[in-house]
Amino acid sequence: MSETSILPALITKVLPDSIAAEIGFEIGDRIVSINGDRPRDLIDYKFLCADEFLELEVIDTKGNNHRVEIEKDYDEDLGLEFETALFDGLIQCNNRCPFCFIDQQPPGKRKSLYLKDDDYRLSFLYGSYLTLTNLTQKEWDRIEQMRLSPLYVSVHATEPEVRIRLLKNPRAGQILEHLKWFKKRRLQIHAQVVVCPGINDGIHLEQTLLDLAKFHTGDIPAVASVAVVPVGLTRFRPAEDELTAVTPEKAQEVIAQVQELQALFVAKGKKSSNPKSQCVWLADEWFLIARQELPPESHYEDYPQIDNGVGSIRLFLRKFEEAANNLPLEIYPSQTFTWVVGNAVELAFEPILQRLNQVKGLQVNMAAFPSRYWGQSISVTGLLTGQDLLENLQGKDLGDGILLPALMLKHGETRFLDDMTVEELADKLGIRILPVSGVEGLIDEIKKLNSFLKDGRG
Repeated sequence: MSETSILPALITKVLPDSIAAEIGFEIGDRIVSINGDRPRDLIDYKFLCADEFLELEVIDTKGNNHRVEIEKDYDEDLGLEFETALFDGLIQCNNRCPFCFIDQQPPGKRKSLYLKDDDYRLSFLYGSYLTLTNLTQKEWDRIEQMRLSPLYVSVHATEPEVRIRLLKNPRAGQILEHLKWFKKRRLQIHAQVVVCPGINDGIHLEQTLLDLAKFHTGDIPAVASVAVVPVGLTRFRPAEDELTAVTPEKAQEVIAQVQELQALFVAKGKKSSNPKSQCVWLADEWFLIARQELPPESHYEDYPQIDNGVGSIRLFLRKFEEAANNLPLEIYPSQTFTWVVGNAVELAFEPILQRLNQVKGLQVNMAAFPSRYWGQSISVTGLLTGQDLLENLQGKDLGDGILLPALMLKHGETRFLDDMTVEELADKLGIRILPVSGVEGLIDEIKKLNSFLKDGRG
């Protein structure tokens, strides 16, 4: 990557009471270099700023160049946020995985929805998954030199021919060599295996998990954890993709298979006194599809794969139970709300609904449905679109408003996956919509409803 391809880092936020605010940085300023080096990304920026003396080359909002000298404590943050974490552009994917969600979207949406990310930097910074097939030697060297660990890797299969079939890339067959590379350098990955019935399930899934478990040894295991996830399909996927959906019967089969291996790994770990023996985890979706009870919260230990949907429901339920102590006893005047969720979590979230409706004067009705937009019969909440909500809610009595989980929306925006905005949906339904972020957001929104509390709580 040449320096000419590295764009100046565009500042989008200056934190109050920070070094940057004191100096006078403004939104729209651009950082060109730090101590003579042009940062390629947020990783470089943080590394270069971890010094006591900085000289920054900056372009202000009027296009004027400045030299800014800063003296600060070692590792003290400047207080800046940027338009993107990648100043030299996104490393895009060169695989053709048939289950890729990017390829399972309809045409004509915003361009960012069609960018195939396979960038190790986003994996390190934000936990996005990559395949390792796109890395050049220079990038492998950087991972080693800067100790960029852990990374999050889509493994899917360890047998070369099976992984090549899934990724449609001959380099995909090198996965075991890549794992050995991480082990030799005492670097870690979190792995995911997306199970595609008829391709990498059955004996292939067993072989993959046995292979990955071999790297889950020592004080710094190369494979820190493995998430087993069901393939997600939409009606927009290519007709020739050779994929089949996960049925309840298949989900039950995979659960039994993986739980047997989990017991084996734990038993081996106890014999070797390895406290990190549990390494394989089933995503919550398996249990939802199979209509089985989720494992207890204690099963998930420190939630190593929470962003992959492993234990997220149990964690949500526990956080709600703790936060529910802050719910008011009563709200006045009485209000009714519709809480929208994917039908996959309908049964799991029933205890939350019951607790909310214990608040006097509050009535919360759950609206749980699948996504017709994606052509799914069972859908998680995050995949519901504005069109789904419009089709399922139009013409119904929704009470005084809709409680909308913010995970349906693009981060930092009010836009659904189908490009409809919350404002557009609210206008079409003729009702106010309250986006709520997580448990805290849900509780806070209900507390805001309360204009009068007889017992003074709130």
